[in-house]
Amino acid sequence: MANDRIYGVDDLELGEQTIQEANILIVDDVIANLIVLTEMIRKSGYVARPVTSVKQATQAIEATLPQLILLDISMPDMDGFEWCERLKKDAKTRDIPIIFISAMNSTEDKIRGFNLGAVDFISKPFEHEEVSLRISTHLKIHRMQQELEMYNQKLQKLVKEQMEKIETEEKNLIYAMARMCEARDKVRENHIENIGKNSRLLAMSLHFSGLYEAEISQDYIDTIELASALHDIGKIFIPDNILQKKGKLTIDEEKILESHTELGAKNLSEAYAQSEYNDFLKMAIDIAKYHHEKYDGTGYPMGLRGKEIPLSARIVTVVNMYDNLLRDYADKGEGAHIEALQRMKLEANHSLDPDIIEIFLKIQRQLKR
Repeated sequence: MANDRIYGVDDLELGEQTIQEANILIVDDVIANLIVLTEMIRKSGYVARPVTSVKQATQAIEATLPQLILLDISMPDMDGFEWCERLKKDAKTRDIPIIFISAMNSTEDKIRGFNLGAVDFISKPFEHEEVSLRISTHLKIHRMQQELEMYNQKLQKLVKEQMEKIETEEKNLIYAMARMCEARDKVRENHIENIGKNSRLLAMSLHFSGLYEAEISQDYIDTIELASALHDIGKIFIPDNILQKKGKLTIDEEKILESHTELGAKNLSEAYAQSEYNDFLKMAIDIAKYHHEKYDGTGYPMGLRGKEIPLSARIVTVVNMYDNLLRDYADKGEGAHIEALQRMKLEANHSLDPDIIEIFLKIQRQLKR
């Protein structure tokens, strides 16, 4: 058999083509078959690219991807079935329609070809009208699939952009609400941002430590950064004369202040009732309600103990205490960080989860202050 290509592929300069300009790769080691198919394809208005071996076909594809391949099953260097399988495993070529051409018409061969990803079979000897119609049909299907894929990609991009815009707007609204509380409360500047960043860092560190690998996913990490901003949202309902009081609070005032946990959770729960599959609101409720619980069960509002306290609340309890201690030790300058950590070590097993505080101490250099 001749090894030379009848028509070269190197001189073809094909860009985005219409169906009528589509280039079709013909792979057959019989010169007579190539001549017949080439003339049929040209008369149908397509660009024919005939080659006599799988090796040449591979080179042709590397030069320019065809819109369709006519592939003989019986080839000397590699049979058509094997090459089809390779093409379908390659992301670059897997979507190219392949039509087998063969004198073999057994049901087994057709089933094998279709299972490997071929779209059709054309039997020898060739009939011009049949060849033209089958090629035209599959080129149209392929083009529609490409257009649908492009449309889906554009749609996905648009949806992603819109979701990111909505998420940004929601995030801005959440931080605005949180800052309303921050402005009325005796907290450090950037308290909300510090809580969010440190909650995220601690959750991520707990995941990688292996302690909570199953519970803490990437979505969990993203969610806690934002949900933690609402930990004190209930303080919106606390009167200024209590929230901003400089002296010691009375017992009744203490009870009113402590009610911010349940008030915040109650109002977030009303929003959650309208959207029960919102993981952000669910976590925000847990944090708002339980971030003053203590590991030994002496906290409020429910007196929960140990692992009864939701993980998100135990995380925020740690980072919230750290930020508040930095405020309390502000007069110590750079020493505030060390003083805060020393105090927190003493709170392990009392206010704080010992496993979480252990990891927190290991990441102290990365904490946002």
